[in-house]
Amino acid sequence: MIDEKNNLISNFGSLKPKLIDNITLLNKVNNNLPTCPPFSTRSSIQAEKKQKLSFWIEGYGCSASFADMEMIAGQLIDNGFEISNNPDKASINLIVTCSVKETTEHKMVHRIKSLSKNNKPLIVAGCLPSADQKLVQKINPYASLMSPNSINKTMEIVKSTLNGHKTIHLQNSGLEKISFPKFRINPVISIVEIASGCLSECSFCQTKLAKGYLQSYRIGNIINQVKSDLSTGSHEIWLTSTDNGCYGKDIGTNLVELLKKIDEIEEDFKIRVGMMNPMYLKDMIKDLTEIYSKSDKIFKFIHIPVQSGSERVLRKMKRGHTAKTFKDIVKRFREKIPDMTIATDIITGYPEETDEDFELTLKMIKETEPDIVNSSRFSPRPGTLASKSKSIGRETMAQRSEKLHRIIKNIAKNRNSRWLNWKGDVLIDEMDSEKMKGRNLHYKSFIIKDLNENKPIDSTDNCNNNENFSRSLGSLYSMRLNNHNDNFFLGKTIMVRVTGYSNHSLEGILIT
Repeated sequence: MIDEKNNLISNFGSLKPKLIDNITLLNKVNNNLPTCPPFSTRSSIQAEKKQKLSFWIEGYGCSASFADMEMIAGQLIDNGFEISNNPDKASINLIVTCSVKETTEHKMVHRIKSLSKNNKPLIVAGCLPSADQKLVQKINPYASLMSPNSINKTMEIVKSTLNGHKTIHLQNSGLEKISFPKFRINPVISIVEIASGCLSECSFCQTKLAKGYLQSYRIGNIINQVKSDLSTGSHEIWLTSTDNGCYGKDIGTNLVELLKKIDEIEEDFKIRVGMMNPMYLKDMIKDLTEIYSKSDKIFKFIHIPVQSGSERVLRKMKRGHTAKTFKDIVKRFREKIPDMTIATDIITGYPEETDEDFELTLKMIKETEPDIVNSSRFSPRPGTLASKSKSIGRETMAQRSEKLHRIIKNIAKNRNSRWLNWKGDVLIDEMDSEKMKGRNLHYKSFIIKDLNENKPIDSTDNCNNNENFSRSLGSLYSMRLNNHNDNFFLGKTIMVRVTGYSNHSLEGILIT
């Protein structure tokens, strides 16, 4: 079954749509709704069952959303479905949504409307239906709905929807999302969910509304999942959840204990730890920096969203940490691991943010010099406390955002410049017909160039050409589907020398 799944990567089309170039907002009156339930007639369903049923699925958002997408696809394939290369030709369409920002929601609306036009059975999964069920039903009143915590109901919902019955499963099933069959989007990368939900009460965040209270998964079950994925060709393990920082607090353990157990696995692989909120790190910072510095498996990368440099704004956000907490964490990691890659998030233009508040954010960014800053303008999310607050105005928000972007771009480029002429190992985890990409131990992004010619390596030099990949503008993550059996370098660790850099990545050549 594993080989069959992997072969599907080359035999079928994308799990994602093509680039969405034009995003339109949802009108209050939707004139494009299906005029009848978007299901095949019973006779056409019976005819289709004589052939093999197929599905189209696309996903957006964080790595946890893509883990859900892989599990949904895995269950469908295990039950005899094929991946369709076109939503218009699929027996059923599925979309795993994200609702973290207003702009993302608009893209979800666009995609749901688009998938509703072909009158195919549709399942809307992910955070949006859980956070705003009425919005999804307004777009397509016939679509079935599935929450992030009801993945175990996938086949029940699919079968019911194919039979013309709208099904809604938005309640928490209470099951650990471990050991479900998975269809890996990238054969090198295994996304392992370690928990669902969180302990935070952030005033701006809709994720808690969608995923609920923290439910950590047992360490033993996570270890079994990691070992299983390594045995089927994974070389990177991504640990993901709503907030990895609070992992284990509901079951008497923590992230450090989990990392120690994974680090003990005697295989050659790398571990990428996903987002951790600062408030939960201060109590385990000593042990966390210790395991990070000693392990040769854990990427020297940490994502700790601070959101603002103003203590006043952080209190309004109900973040549960201070700007000083963030600064102290960055300082401890950089003292222990000087080249540590630090990522953080900033929200510009939170309600009542003053010029002084914003300047404190700029000062903090200049002081801590994070390698990566995910900057976004505040957008009110339905159901959140902050949605009731008065906006500071789009023009002010845009000016502040532009100023912040200039600073973070310069910091990123300066930090990448320090890697010029560096030599070392890079794990190749992405490859297409034009170039190969990878990461070093510090999770720096590499684009590998040819040794003899100053251009990106063409994979046809060493393997069969395969352009079977796609990406989606609505996604915060770029997925590439390749026939990895024919890509010699994919999953390999190679020696590279850095020959150039930008604010986004490092350029290097293969050392032979």
